[in-house]
Amino acid sequence: MKTHYQGLLAAAVLALAACGAPEATQPDPIEPAPGPLSETALAEQLSDAIRFQTISRRGEPEHAMEAFTAFRAWLAQTYPRTFSELAVDDLGYGTLWLTLQGGDATLAPIVFIAHQDVVPVEPGTQDQWTHPAFDGRIADGYVWGRGALDMKGHLVTLLAAMETLLEDGFTPRRTIHIGLGHDEEVGGAGARAMAAWLDARDRRAWFVIDEGGAVVMDFPLTGKPVAMIAVGEKGFLTVEVTARARGGHSSTPPERTAVGQLAEALTRIQENPFDQSLEGGPVKDMLRAVAPDMDGMAGFAAARPGLFGPLIAGRMREDDAARAMLGTTIAPTVISGGVVENVLPQEARALINLRLHPRDTGEEAIAHLRNAVEGLDGVTIEPISAWSDAPPVASTDGPAWAIVAGAAASHAPEGAPVTPGLLVATTEIRAFANSADNLYRFNPGRMTLADLARIHGDDERIATANLPIMVSYFRTVMREAGMSEAR
Repeated sequence: MKTHYQGLLAAAVLALAACGAPEATQPDPIEPAPGPLSETALAEQLSDAIRFQTISRRGEPEHAMEAFTAFRAWLAQTYPRTFSELAVDDLGYGTLWLTLQGGDATLAPIVFIAHQDVVPVEPGTQDQWTHPAFDGRIADGYVWGRGALDMKGHLVTLLAAMETLLEDGFTPRRTIHIGLGHDEEVGGAGARAMAAWLDARDRRAWFVIDEGGAVVMDFPLTGKPVAMIAVGEKGFLTVEVTARARGGHSSTPPERTAVGQLAEALTRIQENPFDQSLEGGPVKDMLRAVAPDMDGMAGFAAARPGLFGPLIAGRMREDDAARAMLGTTIAPTVISGGVVENVLPQEARALINLRLHPRDTGEEAIAHLRNAVEGLDGVTIEPISAWSDAPPVASTDGPAWAIVAGAAASHAPEGAPVTPGLLVATTEIRAFANSADNLYRFNPGRMTLADLARIHGDDERIATANLPIMVSYFRTVMREAGMSEAR
């Protein structure tokens, strides 16, 4: 009987193979618009930008204001046409909103955003850097320093693209905005001010581009280059789990102390994960796009995620990063309770950070957690602050995607697929969730996984060869979208 079923399965697989799989649609490459600045000139600009220690601090919007002010003066000096021909609004604490007015006011604007601030270097790790973090050293084919990847390299090439287009006499039909936030690393109030600027004028952006995706040269599923444009990202929610029990002397404990109750609650929560599947996000489209570069049965299954979804999801759950793309994640991060060893604590608390998949809302997530601990006396679960649901997943059909992805296709290595992806972290682009039709996250720089691991860590750097590619990409998107009459 077993042999019979194996034969049927083999026949079914052969039949599917004969029928083929629906091929992933790849965007048509758009002719690049390379800029006149050399790799050396762009590297020097980025080197200068890194030397400004624009470190933001939560709750202190005026922290390092001298450095931020000097940096903004440098921007105006380095990109004089941009800062003279575009209207420049300060939206508070130095968040800059630049507007190149288009000729047709009926066309929805496009928005490019980048942030000026960087994270600090962790105290005690300064000696672990090959070159000092704020020297902006150019060496061995890289610009080294804090912000090289996150995200002054992006910011400098974005402004260089606009500057050189203006030198070419560029006058778009569609209005183009560039937003430069002051506090992305600590909250993103600057981005919210940008979205509010649009809302106050009843203007809705056609699309917004921010950081988040990249040309990954050693994509995990294939080991080959893939241009991944993040069309979605996770939401953010932190809850406090509190367990309460009677206090007293530790010599006569109850069946469970508050600490024991908390431990039981955390165990139940982690043993009741959220749905982990390929549904409700861009993972299926990503798999179809990279399937031709995958070997054997893995590529066969990836090309047919609708049929092999449970099998693929099962394999993805074996890897932490891949599993995070499948659903809402649960991460207990802080725990406290008790004062001294011989006193029963009356309360024990834990913080759990959740990154919300686009198919789960914060309210649904809290209900899920509370259901997991139902029946545990003295245990409560409450959000510690307002949460942020995942913003809508952007479209991969229509003229906006054709421009953003088509430009990516022409700037990625030959043969590299362009794929939508889900960013498992968060960016400040979420501020535009209700102020734009589509939110895209992409940097056309060519990065290895090892490069990306340097973000917020030691030896952050970017290859100088990436800089002209990035300028060309932004010029291409600005040119194509700025002249497009799509509604």
